[in-house]
Amino acid sequence: MLKGITINIRRRKRKTTSIYIERDGTVSVYAPENMKDDEIQSVLKSREYQIHKYLAKRELLNANKANREPVNGQSYPYLGRNYYLQYSPATKTLKLKGKYFIAPETNKGKLQELFRDFYRKRGAALIAPKAQDFAAKIGVKLDEVAILELKNRWASCSMKKAKVNFHWKAMMAPITVIDYLIVHELAHFKYRKHDSPFWNEVDKIIPNHQEKVEWLKRYGASLTL
Repeated sequence: MLKGITINIRRRKRKTTSIYIERDGTVSVYAPENMKDDEIQSVLKSREYQIHKYLAKRELLNANKANREPVNGQSYPYLGRNYYLQYSPATKTLKLKGKYFIAPETNKGKLQELFRDFYRKRGAALIAPKAQDFAAKIGVKLDEVAILELKNRWASCSMKKAKVNFHWKAMMAPITVIDYLIVHELAHFKYRKHDSPFWNEVDKIIPNHQEKVEWLKRYGASLTL
């Protein structure tokens, strides 16, 4: 295995092996269920240079990771714009008013919980109808949309129930980036692999999708509490 890198191996009913580098820097390997460990190691070894190159670039981009302190005036992003924290004894919930997030005076843990709840609720109201509209344009069925804590991914999808999941942190990104994430997941209902037909499908709805991919790579680390 690759030295100093956490690798998660997941065997599935599939014919090919895919390697993904997650948002936390771990490497996920999706391999055929009958593939031996030494065969997986051989695949990883053949792609070692590309993996290390990507991780090095990721580390450089993450150098600008936000370190927010829960004090008056601290900025928090919402739909690609920064709003400023302001405590008030007159509120018990987190509210968005003008250029400010108005918050009750509380500890850091409680404040983060209030922010997560805010992003989840706003995400459910915004993303669910958008996803249905995009599903109709792409020509796929969508049964459910969820806003969750996804750990290492911005979004994921389930083929069995026609469900798409989005990290609540996606609500910190610009609306155009959110649109890309939605279309990306819905395109997987037609094409599971990130191959040419898949990207062509995404391109039909989001012609400049590569700009959104680059935005997430560059600024994704700043979308955090």
